[in-house]
Amino acid sequence: MRTKCVIAAAGAVALLLAGCGGESDEASRPAGGEQQPPAETPVSERPTILTVAAAGDLLVHEQLTEQAAEDAAASGQPGHDFSQVLAGIAPVVEAADLAICHLEQPLAEPSGPFTGWPLFSAPPQLADAAAAAGFDTCSTASNHSLDTEFAGIVRTLDNLDRVGIAHHGTARDEYEAQTPNIVDVRGVPVAQLSYTTSFNGLQLPEDKPWAANALDPQRILADAQQAREAGAEIVILSLHWGTEYQVDPDPDQLALAEQLLASPDVDLIVGHHVHVVQPFEKIGDEWVAYGMGNLTARFPDGSPENTQDAVVPTFTFQEVQPGQWRVVEVSAVATWMEYYPQARVVNLPAALSDRNLPDDQRDRYQAAFDRITEYVDQRGALDDGLTLVQPVDH
Repeated sequence: MRTKCVIAAAGAVALLLAGCGGESDEASRPAGGEQQPPAETPVSERPTILTVAAAGDLLVHEQLTEQAAEDAAASGQPGHDFSQVLAGIAPVVEAADLAICHLEQPLAEPSGPFTGWPLFSAPPQLADAAAAAGFDTCSTASNHSLDTEFAGIVRTLDNLDRVGIAHHGTARDEYEAQTPNIVDVRGVPVAQLSYTTSFNGLQLPEDKPWAANALDPQRILADAQQAREAGAEIVILSLHWGTEYQVDPDPDQLALAEQLLASPDVDLIVGHHVHVVQPFEKIGDEWVAYGMGNLTARFPDGSPENTQDAVVPTFTFQEVQPGQWRVVEVSAVATWMEYYPQARVVNLPAALSDRNLPDDQRDRYQAAFDRITEYVDQRGALDDGLTLVQPVDH
């Protein structure tokens, strides 16, 4: 994983956190005196092009937990190892200047319990695998954020801190909740903010209403403006939204994308939650990926909703004016969550480029690739410049 500085900014005060030579715990927060902001990268050393990769849900059912336990045992390690599950897509993630993940469920204690639907709780080694795959920052606001109560939020964020992944969407205290997540990417401050439309009927703690971010347009716009004022030159929203298992974005998604991307403070929206691939769309000069599917999952065999489909886009930002960036290129890699003989994320164009791929797998992977191509283009993304990475034709 590439080392990046994480700048936590609240108001006019900027603090150095993980990877920047500063502290990341309570002692680092302002207590009566201002701290010095991080040293700025010389303009001559700043890039004018940045790439940002994003991925769908890191969703862990019991059978995927079992696979991670088997993988750990096979290498003589205790606990759970999700790195083999993610290995197929790691080169795509690692290649980006910034890579964004979405943690669908809270993380458990090392001893468990590890549970699936309806109240999810995944092994903490999922964070290790995400970091090893190259993810730099992760959204944590989802309809499962409260599945293991406030303690689960704390465990999850503690584990992300442990492996050096920045985060936004849930918080351990009010200060953290009010602090935009800004990552210094090769000298360019990039904000990634996270919100969810639902907590599945669970209620935020009365004394901790800030513990997880509900999706409220005015709050999002205010947070995006705060991030700008704190120095962010690019603001990316991770939204947990939409109607589950529906490949078409619903009216609320369409309206919200229009509203948020109309703001000069929002540059890109990446979506989660629906568990299937939804279209990409260019609105004005900005892009929205309504739904990227499940990067990992283990739904029952024969699930009719194509929940094994996913897509990993890479957005290329160019600095068009000093401090102002625009997406000038979008490429995407179609993936498929293979269940047998082992649960693995399959990079579909890479797999389909293998001359030795068995015919039955080729047929299955090609069908998924064609389906994903159709889904991402439902709102004209291919004509607007989206490129879907293709298999190599031998």
